[in-house]
Amino acid sequence: MLFIVGLITVFGCVLGGYLPHGKFGVLVQPLEVLIICGAAFGGFLIANPKEVIIGVIKANGKILKGRPYKKESYVELLTLQYTIFKLAKAKGMLALEAHIEDPEKSSIFTAFPGFMKDHHAVEFVCDYLRLMTMGTENSHEMENLMDEELETHHHEAHAVASAITTVGDGLPAFGIVAAVLGVIITMGKISEPPEVLGGSIGAALVGTFLGILLAYGVVAPMGAAMNVYVEAEAKYYQCLKSGMLAYLNGYAPAVAIEFARKTLYSHERPSFKEIEEAVENAPKV
Repeated sequence: MLFIVGLITVFGCVLGGYLPHGKFGVLVQPLEVLIICGAAFGGFLIANPKEVIIGVIKANGKILKGRPYKKESYVELLTLQYTIFKLAKAKGMLALEAHIEDPEKSSIFTAFPGFMKDHHAVEFVCDYLRLMTMGTENSHEMENLMDEELETHHHEAHAVASAITTVGDGLPAFGIVAAVLGVIITMGKISEPPEVLGGSIGAALVGTFLGILLAYGVVAPMGAAMNVYVEAEAKYYQCLKSGMLAYLNGYAPAVAIEFARKTLYSHERPSFKEIEEAVENAPKV
């Protein structure tokens, strides 16, 4: 929602400042748009592998969505961890096997639908719980393995954000290319009357205008928004990691999720009381 409001504000203010003294038709230059956007898209295809291109296409929905997690998401996540740790504490790690082998049918995981929508998070939790059921007890080795996986995931996500930002960086230059081509066309009309030359020069300058506007008003903010999304994902997995490592180190379920809670940003972090109330109402397994 904020992204849409931002776009409306950018274009509303720019056009609102121009239209009282200019004509909108002058800004309508389809060939300039073709040169700028087409060249930027071609450069994007040259620079990025298929996985990143697909990731950028999918990123549009993420950017429109905004931050993927709210305080309620973390209340649910911490409650899930508490439920898992409590079962493991009461009945042993082997009691988790049925749940982690088929989380879609698990009475624990299905009780937390928001978490289940994040397939990578589900896989992350199940994989490391599986290692714990298999007898992994060295928390330092587990932490190193988690860090490697999270770094890989983080790098892949940042590659998408970086690709968007790079396109934004290139748009002003492609705008200049379009303007230069417009000047070349104008020079070919040097014998034409002033009104013809004026229209041709105006069309050339629109190229520079569009390149800068699209770069700093649309694409660069999209790259920044994607970076915010990536960092929010990283914090979510950091919360998961901290809770599981704390439990692996022998802390009680309530203490383990407190370790996880403390990793969160202050504006998203639920209070101790909120988590206490949530775990009291957690599904009984």
